[in-house]
Amino acid sequence: MSKPLGYYTSYTPGDDSFLERVQQEYGSTFEKMTKPEKLSILMILSSNIGAQLDGGVRGEIYTVAREMTNQLSLSDQAGIMEAIISQVRWGQNADAELVHHA
Repeated sequence: MSKPLGYYTSYTPGDDSFLERVQQEYGSTFEKMTKPEKLSILMILSSNIGAQLDGGVRGEIYTVAREMTNQLSLSDQAGIMEAIISQVRWGQNADAELVHHA
């Protein structure tokens, strides 16, 4: 995350919000978090969003994901994560359901 938190969210400096407290504690680019901590947050947030959406997951997707972890470099795995986050946030998915409140 090279841009500050407000670029990606509804956070506005000085708004006394939860996001302001997070930024004060961990930095505007989460620079005070380790990679494992950031990935844990990503995992928890994606699970939460996924649980709130309608529809299931085809079994083959779990197979593809396992193959990705076995066959792709860590850099390519992170690239896949970045692509999926962008597609989910901006509606570039098969069901066209948007998840965006920012």
